[in-house]
Amino acid sequence: MIYVVATTKVKPEGRAAYIAGAKACMAETHKEKGCVSYELHASVNDPDVFVFVERWETRDDLTAHSRAPHLKAWRELSAPLKASPTEIEIISGGEVQKL
Repeated sequence: MIYVVATTKVKPEGRAAYIAGAKACMAETHKEKGCVSYELHASVNDPDVFVFVERWETRDDLTAHSRAPHLKAWRELSAPLKASPTEIEIISGGEVQKL
């Protein structure tokens, strides 16, 4: 099992657009091979911090996801809405890789 935790701070004025775009991306991602779960959560301490928590069956499935057209569209939509770059952690076999 591969876990991904992706944390993003969003500009307050971009919050609604970020959530709407995330929902569209999640709907498509749930259809992907190997997607066990792919959910978005808002921080309880800061309403502009969002965390995607993902579970993938294999690293190959995650790699395919990273190349999916809907993820490319999501990256383009979300980029101007972010207050800072997304912090990504990939967890597998007891090891954490930070991107």
